[in-house]
Amino acid sequence: MKFRFILLALALLFRIAAWIDPAFRARLRERKMVAQIRLKDGSAGRYFVFGDGKCASRAGIHANPDTVIAFKNAKIAARLLMPPVDFQQQIDAQKNFELTVAGADEAVYWFAQTIMATQRIGWKFGTVIGGGVTRYTSNTNGGPCFVYVRDGKILRITPIEFGDDDAPPWTINARGRAFTPPRKTTFASHGMNWKSMVYSPDRLLHPMKRVDFDPNGERNPQNRGISGYERISWDEALDMVAGEIKRVKSEAGEGALTFHHGSHHTMGHVGYYLSSLFRFANAVGHTKIMHNPDSWEGWFWGAAHHWGHSLRLGCPEGYSTVEDCLKEAEMVVFWSSNPEANSGIYAAYEGTVRRQWLKELGIRIVHVDPYFNDTMQFMGGKWIAPRPGTDTAMALAIAHVWITEGLYDEGFVANRTVGFDVWKAYVMGDEDGAAKTAEWQEAETGVPAATVRALAREWGTKKTYLGTGGLGNGFGGACRNPTGTQWTRAMACLIAMQGIGRPGVNMGNLQWGTPVDHSFYFPGYADGGISGDLENTSMPLALFQRMPQLPTMNPTIQRIPRIQLPEAILEGKAEGNPREAKTLEGQFVKARYPAPGHAKVELLYKYGTSIFGTMPDTNRHVKMYRSPNLSFVVNQSIWMEGDAGFADIILPACTSFERWDIGEWANLSGFMPHGQTQLNHRVLTLQHQCIEPLGESKSDYRIFVELAHRLGLGSYFSEGMSDLDWAKRMFDASDLPRVTTWKKFLKKGYYVVPPEDEALRPPVGLNWFYEGRKKDAPEPHPLPAEYKKEYLEGLQTQSGKFEFECASLKRFKPDDPERPSILKYLPSWEGPATTELYERFPLHLITPHPRHSFHTQGDGKGSFINEIADHRVEIDGYSYWPVRIHPDDAAARGIGMHDLVRVHNDRGAVLCAAIVTGRVRPGAVHGYESSAIYDPMGEPGNSVDRGGCLNQLTPKRPQIIESHSMATSCALVEITPWDGEIALRRSG
Repeated sequence: MKFRFILLALALLFRIAAWIDPAFRARLRERKMVAQIRLKDGSAGRYFVFGDGKCASRAGIHANPDTVIAFKNAKIAARLLMPPVDFQQQIDAQKNFELTVAGADEAVYWFAQTIMATQRIGWKFGTVIGGGVTRYTSNTNGGPCFVYVRDGKILRITPIEFGDDDAPPWTINARGRAFTPPRKTTFASHGMNWKSMVYSPDRLLHPMKRVDFDPNGERNPQNRGISGYERISWDEALDMVAGEIKRVKSEAGEGALTFHHGSHHTMGHVGYYLSSLFRFANAVGHTKIMHNPDSWEGWFWGAAHHWGHSLRLGCPEGYSTVEDCLKEAEMVVFWSSNPEANSGIYAAYEGTVRRQWLKELGIRIVHVDPYFNDTMQFMGGKWIAPRPGTDTAMALAIAHVWITEGLYDEGFVANRTVGFDVWKAYVMGDEDGAAKTAEWQEAETGVPAATVRALAREWGTKKTYLGTGGLGNGFGGACRNPTGTQWTRAMACLIAMQGIGRPGVNMGNLQWGTPVDHSFYFPGYADGGISGDLENTSMPLALFQRMPQLPTMNPTIQRIPRIQLPEAILEGKAEGNPREAKTLEGQFVKARYPAPGHAKVELLYKYGTSIFGTMPDTNRHVKMYRSPNLSFVVNQSIWMEGDAGFADIILPACTSFERWDIGEWANLSGFMPHGQTQLNHRVLTLQHQCIEPLGESKSDYRIFVELAHRLGLGSYFSEGMSDLDWAKRMFDASDLPRVTTWKKFLKKGYYVVPPEDEALRPPVGLNWFYEGRKKDAPEPHPLPAEYKKEYLEGLQTQSGKFEFECASLKRFKPDDPERPSILKYLPSWEGPATTELYERFPLHLITPHPRHSFHTQGDGKGSFINEIADHRVEIDGYSYWPVRIHPDDAAARGIGMHDLVRVHNDRGAVLCAAIVTGRVRPGAVHGYESSAIYDPMGEPGNSVDRGGCLNQLTPKRPQIIESHSMATSCALVEITPWDGEIALRRSG
């Protein structure tokens, strides 16, 4: 009886909804169909007849329904249908086949969404501010924002300024002063430019097919990147993509399909690649492209073996280091650290005010970098500029001074470390006869011995913070160089000698470690969103238990190392080490392609941003796309940029401002727990659909739903949810319902998490280790089995101590000349030691993360970022990528300010605008990586590129052979005035 009553109530609900809500009435006009809800044995049920904008309903069993939802019995049906919906029970019922659906996926999804639409009636979002303008909220890789809309168009986008009802900020009391951040968010330039990105002339607004591609005839792969496109319908495009997926799976076999995505995407936990893409890819089955730990390369493959932290990709914890630094530190050394340009991960300019406090306190500041970077300009201090790739020699010389003059923490080294005497013998020259003195390093680095000795003495007599990379405790900078593994090991060894974890001695540059509330749960982007993926995301840590969803699992075990994807396609073979972070030893077990019994990849599904600006030696990728070994390439993207023009079919995705989502900026989750400690305020954001999708573009999630329908996977993939429904489920899975209601959150669009009470702030990172206590940092790793003696006792290493001589490396390959068990100085394999190469290409090209764009996101596309002279330089109506060169090097080559120059080596050539400046040391040139524009002046892959993709010039070789690590930030090149020749000049 209860089951029958619920079905009758549903029929009445449809009628009432149609009566009160015009949008629901319009929905009922979309389809003519019959939906049946019944018991499995057919003993009871009700059917719903939709047509002409109405819904008629009768008890009983229809003879020919379009879709059927069947329950095992009436008791189960009543329990599952009775609101509010318990999704855990729904999922359990589906897993146990107590709830089944039948019929065309499109019909099932439409009926499920019709039921969900009744729940949305009366929902309001956005704030009316007058003059026909409504203010919405959204989120970007550059920070959360207000979005002002009138007549369906975005007027402006601004940071969020908090109201009186938002939580107050935290305060740090240090040295007689109180430090409190402003009550607003900051906004990176690649966030502020989103209006111009939404309305970019390069937007993809319609599905497109390459004009000379015929899936039933000539495919002409050699013309990818050359041929034009013609507009086709969504049905044509999706039918073709679904048909090709079915073809390669059935004709080629297991593993013939792969999905390729960048390391980042537009913000939002539903539409993110780790979420909806992973869900779809697992549902289809695919050869996994195995990502390298890009931006953390050297830390993962090097420093991790000294102290563990593998689940932080080799970087140490940074809890409460902002407070400790402001209170205790006497000096900060920024080593290859430019947080004002490369502001952490998604963290905008949150750390700027904290570094301003550092200046105000008069704390001594030193910078080590071949480039006089933005942070140096902002903060001042001493600039030391070693030759690129030689930093390890300088670090060894510092250690030599500390050892000879007793300027290190001997108690910490004796009690908390092992292997120091072995390394000490190398530093002192007992092993190889060459003492690593300040004079010895001068020949390698070009830094005067007196300067290094003075730095070592000052550092060794002051409580000093060591800031490395953008986060201060890792990420970017020199860790991406050919010698990045050595550099990170050197940084770890130096800070260990000074007793990391004692007050005032730690790693950080005030970018990481604010006293925000860590314990308030909201999922991070690496938690996997709606993916259901328990293997390749951090979903098992919390989200899967809190937001039940159907699990997904990729049945294909074949993997391709991402850096070697071109070789896998072109040569049919590749191998590399995995980014397996659960244990230090996980990186030692190679993956080889092809896997036994698997098909080679021939269908490439490219998702998101361009890879030409971010991967090494990218002319290889151009050749890969044009190879007949790829029978089909589809690209799902927002803009026509980079490798989008090398696809056979292009699917136009909309921006995050044109769809629903939810998220928290800088919440990295499993990639580096508690990334929100980069922020001054934790801000959880409902990403309103601010405007309708432009043209015929669709959200990534909607594209996957419609493809899944064609593959018979629609119900499984979507669970009947829209992107807004999933956002609501993520809201319910978080701690937000404890502090606000869904309708309030929906209307306002954001929530500011109150800061932690001062007494509850976490202990300073690694202070527990310094003092010999059990670990008390609020993070769930190392995994329990990784502790060697007792749970929470010691580090992840075999000894549980910091290892100057790394046991994991000794066990793996004790005689590895590239990664010995102790840190040694090894001249770069792309540097002066490679004599013949260096004679032809004598300039070190440094390519750090860009200051104004977020990888390729923000560059090109008609974005106003292109008008910033530091980002691109307009010459004769074309915006060129700048390369910075020292006046001496420029004069020797006859190069003047803003001259067009050819930056080249044997891998390729890029046309750039020269900026002659003393900010870069002689022998080095500087140009950011990640141009979104690839614009070959002749045949793709065999001509000069004037778009700015400097990664065409970077080596494909990993930092160390036994790894899967990019070495993209320091390549040897030559620069010559532009002579108009567009052909490449390769000598080997």
